[in-house]
Formats: sequence, structure tokens, C-alpha cells
Amino acid sequence: MAVEEKNTRCQVGLTGNSAVAYAMKQINPDVVAAYPITPSTGVMEEFSSYHADGKVDTELITVESEHSAMSACVGAAAAGARVMTATSSQGLALMWEVLYIASGMRLPIVLACVNRALSAPINIHCDHSDSMGARDSGWIQLYSETVQEAYDNMLQAVRIAEHPDVLLPVMICLDGFITSHAIENLCTLSDSEIKEFIGQYKPRHSLLDTDNPVTFGALTLQDNYIEIKRQQSQAMDMAKDVILSVGKDFEDSFGREYGFLESYRMEGADVAIVILSSAAGTTKVAVDELRRSGKNVGLVRPRVFRPFPYKELSEELKGVKAVAVLDRVDSMSSFGGPLFVETRSAMYGLENAPAVIGRVFGLGGRDYRVADAVDVFELLLNIKDTGNVDKVVDYITVRE
Repeated sequence: MAVEEKNTRCQVGLTGNSAVAYAMKQINPDVVAAYPITPSTGVMEEFSSYHADGKVDTELITVESEHSAMSACVGAAAAGARVMTATSSQGLALMWEVLYIASGMRLPIVLACVNRALSAPINIHCDHSDSMGARDSGWIQLYSETVQEAYDNMLQAVRIAEHPDVLLPVMICLDGFITSHAIENLCTLSDSEIKEFIGQYKPRHSLLDTDNPVTFGALTLQDNYIEIKRQQSQAMDMAKDVILSVGKDFEDSFGREYGFLESYRMEGADVAIVILSSAAGTTKVAVDELRRSGKNVGLVRPRVFRPFPYKELSEELKGVKAVAVLDRVDSMSSFGGPLFVETRSAMYGLENAPAVIGRVFGLGGRDYRVADAVDVFELLLNIKDTGNVDKVVDYITVRE
């Protein structure tokens, strides 16, 4: 284990779940309420060990369901606590009702979502149907490609959620088993560095502040409801500047750069794939292979899905001739997945906009291989040359 400046530890081998649990230990939140579910169970198993060993002074609440977990998080956050939890799949779905309450009450809860397919049929492996189902619940969503990014995103999420211009909950997403259970080398930070970076939480309002009484979740009818929702929407918009500012502070402090999206070999690219999370790593291998054969291909990986960085994404893609957006989830709308729909919308009105197609892949943990990415790039190159788009939306990685 190498020791670098500021006590940063590099080349530490951890799984994604272990990295998230370790970040939570270092953050030392006031309250964690959770119920275990595969594949996020390891997060809470390890964090509960830290709690049992006295390495955190967190109030750990073990509840009877994920609905209760988020309800306890809401109560604790309303009381002014720094609050975190973790879940997956049906667990997130069982929280559905309370997710909206957390965001509507402007409570800066941080949730690690280890992405897993929703039933039915029952499946414990990765796709994004859980977090994407919650995409309009008012939670900021950050998607992680690697174990390192999952760790770093947890730390940044605290600052983003608690910023006075935001005060919205944040969901950190990492791919179940692919990232959550894979061991990768990463650089962790010292407890003192993290304490300095995230600072002390000072809630704007607290139910326990009896000198300044407040009401949370009151009945609000036609006279005020839409104004409250507009303020919530404005907070999501203001989160864009905060995400960039926190990312810049993180880079200045620790040397790792984070923005809205990552561009990979987009210089002079004729065609590009847009894709989230761990599958971006597989796609990068395909990009390298095709670049070596003289084909100008590239990749854009959105790190932030809520708030959706439509301006930055359209700016990144405006010079290419054809784009494929790959979703690890289907919206069941007959018109592709959510990343495709929103990316295509971002391209609308762009002068000389590229052709944009959508492909659903990898549902329920189906392998997405380099050859699959190469096939998509070859299709895009054909669209560039011929202008012919046979199918705007389709499935790949599926047996016909």
C-alpha cells in the first residue's frame, strides 16, 4: 500500500460495495436506516461491522422493510441529521412513495443504489430499471463506471445534497455485481481529508429546534402546491452549478476530475455511443480497437442523469454524424429507453443534428461484450455513409 501526500492511500483493493461502505464509515453520518437486499447487502453488512466495532458513532436503524428504511431516513433528516442508506431493485421500488416525500421535503439524504433488475421475473443481476424508474422522483442521480468513481461519488454527494441552493436527496448508482462485487484498485482518502472536504452539516430547518418551529409535509392544495414544485424544480436546475463546483473542489483537493460527462476519444469522431456506468469501460475497448483500424469513433458517458445535462451533451455530440444511445433498461414505451429519449430530445433543433438511434441491452445482467459495441459502431458508420436508418430503436445482446 503506497502512502502519498495528504495520507491518500492508493492501490487499495476493494469491491464496489466495500468502497461505498468505507466511504460511509469515513463520512460517519448521524443516522443510517436500511434493510438488506441483494446485491447491495454487502454495503450494510460492512457498515454495520464498522458500527459494531465502534468505528462510527452513527445511529444505525435496522428496520423491517425498505419502505420503513426510507421513512426513518426522512424522519431523521427532518430532525436535522446527516442521513444515508443503501438499496437495490425491489427495495428501491418499495421506497417509491417515500422517495417523493424525501425530495419534496428538500431533505439531503444520500442513497447508494446498487443497480439490479426489477421483477418479474425474479432476477438479481444488473440493469437500470430500479434507478431509472425513480428518475422523476426529484432525486439527483449520479452513475458510476468504476469502484473508484462510486467511492468518489459518495463523498461528493454529501456536499451536493447539503448545499443550501440544492437541498435535494442524491442517489449514487453502481452496477450490481459488475461493480458492486468486483475488486478494483482505487485510491482512498484519509478520514481527516474527508472531514475537511464535506464539512459539518448545518441544517436549514430542524424539527428539534423548538425555538424555531417548522412543519414538514403539511397539506398543500391548489393555492401553493405548484409554487412548491417549481421551487423544487429550480433547485434541481441550480444543482448543475453545484455539481460542477463540488467536482472542481474535489479535483483541486485530490486530483480526480468529475463533471457532467466523460468524453472518450471524441476528437474528430464521426460516430459515437452514449452509455452509462460500467458498460462504458467495455465500449472504450471497442473504441480503441476501431481507432487502431482507422475508424473515427468515440464515446460519451453521462455521469449525471438528474439533472440531465442536455446542453453539455448536445454540445459534445454536435459534430458527429450518427449516435447510438445504449440503455440498460427499457421504458416499455415502444420507443427505447430513457437515456435515448432524453438524448434525442437534446439534439432537437441542433443545426446539422446527427442521426440518433437507441438500443436496449444487457437486461437482467446479460453480458455486453466488446463485439456488441463494435457491431453498434459498424452500424453507425453505415448510417453515416448511407444516411439510411433501418430501425430507430431495437434490442441488442438478445437471442432472436
